[in-house]
Amino acid sequence: MSTLWAFLLLLSLISSTLLLPVVTRLNERPIIGILAQEVTDDVFLPFGKTYIAASYVHFLESAGCRVAPIQFPGMTSCRGLNLSEDKYVKLFKSINGILFPGGAVDLLTSDFARTAGIFFKLATESTSDGKDFPIWGTCMGFQVLTALAAGKNLLERMSAVNISLPLNLVNDVSSSRMFQNASPELLNILQHENVTANFHHYGITPKSFLENKNLSSFYRILSTNFDRDGVEFVSSIEARNFPIYGVQWHPEVNRFQWNKGEAYPHSVDAIRVSEYMADFFVNEARKSFHSFNSEKEEEQSLIYNYVPKYTANISGYEQAYFF
Repeated sequence: MSTLWAFLLLLSLISSTLLLPVVTRLNERPIIGILAQEVTDDVFLPFGKTYIAASYVHFLESAGCRVAPIQFPGMTSCRGLNLSEDKYVKLFKSINGILFPGGAVDLLTSDFARTAGIFFKLATESTSDGKDFPIWGTCMGFQVLTALAAGKNLLERMSAVNISLPLNLVNDVSSSRMFQNASPELLNILQHENVTANFHHYGITPKSFLENKNLSSFYRILSTNFDRDGVEFVSSIEARNFPIYGVQWHPEVNRFQWNKGEAYPHSVDAIRVSEYMADFFVNEARKSFHSFNSEKEEEQSLIYNYVPKYTANISGYEQAYFF
């Protein structure tokens, strides 16, 4: 009888264990890279050859991560550099995600685009091998992500500079990874309030997006918008099979940019939207367990080694890091 009771007890323990929720291990110390962009504005030329707006840094840090600037090795005044892929492979294995910020460079031939392409390739290969590596693109970063998947620049001229809009979310947006954890209240805010800031002269229409099979098979559209002339453009996307996300709008400005002449939404609801987007992407990065080879190497790679410059008097950015 004692043997039977022991067997039943063991069976009960096994059954209870099977019913326990699966606890997913997460990285509690994620580091996300931000790709520096080339200085193209004359007012920035005296300070460096590449820069990162501090608003992107604060956006990520606010959700509980650290930031590593990703620069172009051997940057000179010349264009068409042969970038060292080995350097990026090492960086890729050290960080837990990457953000491609807004700006104004060629989507196919710039150093920014070529460097983004290296990380895009590494990220898709890693995810295909079962190790997620997330990418986020904002504005120009979003546009670069579309060009990398489409194999071409599909942008058209748009009139969407300095305007905040609600999103026209697709009907099944709650099935997306980007918005699946958004509350009904937050989705309502996104759809009915001017909480997404747009600062782009170019965009991609849904028609061009869907007609390019490489693009439409890689990404799904999550939202669209209309510019001042009534031209519809794609405003939010996510990759179907990879943790790659893009928004044509700027979630970081809601909390970290303050120029009174710019359409930066600062309402309580706009702040909630910015917080949600930052939390979402940093939580995606927590799924990656890449790390630097040593604590010293990690420390030397962080944005803390640089001092931002006050730039609100010469640009729309409050601060920027120059390299």
